[in-house]
Amino acid sequence: MNEDSQRTAEQAAAFQKIWVDSVSKTMQTLFTFNPEAVPPEIARQIRRGILEALAKSWDEFMRSPQFLEGMKQWMDQAVTFRKMSNDFLATARSEMQATSRDDIDTVMLTVRHMEKRILDRVDELATQVADLSNRVGHSPGIRQAAPANQARKRRRTPRQRQGAH
Repeated sequence: MNEDSQRTAEQAAAFQKIWVDSVSKTMQTLFTFNPEAVPPEIARQIRRGILEALAKSWDEFMRSPQFLEGMKQWMDQAVTFRKMSNDFLATARSEMQATSRDDIDTVMLTVRHMEKRILDRVDELATQVADLSNRVGHSPGIRQAAPANQARKRRRTPRQRQGAH
């Protein structure tokens, strides 16, 4: 057997030992009770004992070096798989001359920068318009529609006035 399969077998044996200990502690708790207790109290004692035994065994299991090493290996393999799949997909997109994720991310970043610059400029223009309105003496919310209408009426020719009536 190679080293990896031997280590896996050792880890499996360690896990099995932890589970057997957990089940035996649960059974011991199940069959040890106070004879003077009333029946509902017996059920509570059994439930409390089982839950305490399970909590303790799970705590031991999750803190065991075998479990931690197994989780570390699993995470390392997941990271390696992710990198390999990203590289494979990037190569496939490149060979098909399709856009890559990096291309899309770059375009999105550029659009965000443009949007921020445009919004900043619109804010500056709004401030300038408000300043100009204050200088002229008009509040920004009031429209000056009457002088514009009068100016249009003055520019009409007599012929336009006759056709309008």
